[in-house]
Amino acid sequence: MTLCVIDVQHVFADRDSPWGAPRFAEVHPAIRRLTAAFAGRVVHTRFVAPATPTGAWVPYYEQFPFALRPPDAPLYALVDDPGDAPVLDATTFGKWGPDLAALVGEGPLLLAGVSTDCCVLSTALPAADAGVPVQVVTDACAGASDADHDRALAAMALYAPLITLTTSDVVLAGR
Repeated sequence: MTLCVIDVQHVFADRDSPWGAPRFAEVHPAIRRLTAAFAGRVVHTRFVAPATPTGAWVPYYEQFPFALRPPDAPLYALVDDPGDAPVLDATTFGKWGPDLAALVGEGPLLLAGVSTDCCVLSTALPAADAGVPVQVVTDACAGASDADHDRALAAMALYAPLITLTTSDVVLAGR
């Protein structure tokens, strides 16, 4: 099993950020416990802006111009030091693709991070569609709001048994 820590970055952790996840501070301890427990089997991801937005991303970044920064901008830095764990950057919400697939193989894939209603959801669905069993750790994810978090979890629950919802206590007890 591979733990994928989705976008635990300052842009989502900072309460003053337009993209701040209000419950980030509450879920961060669960993310850190999982990261420690899965040492050697962790992948971190980072959402970064493209150098030049194209297509539907053009109006998106017109709405969020603060985010058009280079990948090394402080807002895109990870909150925690990833150590030797791989870090995958993507200019898309979903992180599932050839790079993550190569690290995960046939899975299972355990997801934690932010935001539940965007990057976690956008990673879980294509991974499950590719046949990888996905577990989403509900108390180690935070959404743009509580309602958005709950709606995203409800949507992912519809994909059972390809996607299952769990908690950090259940995951850690099974280790």
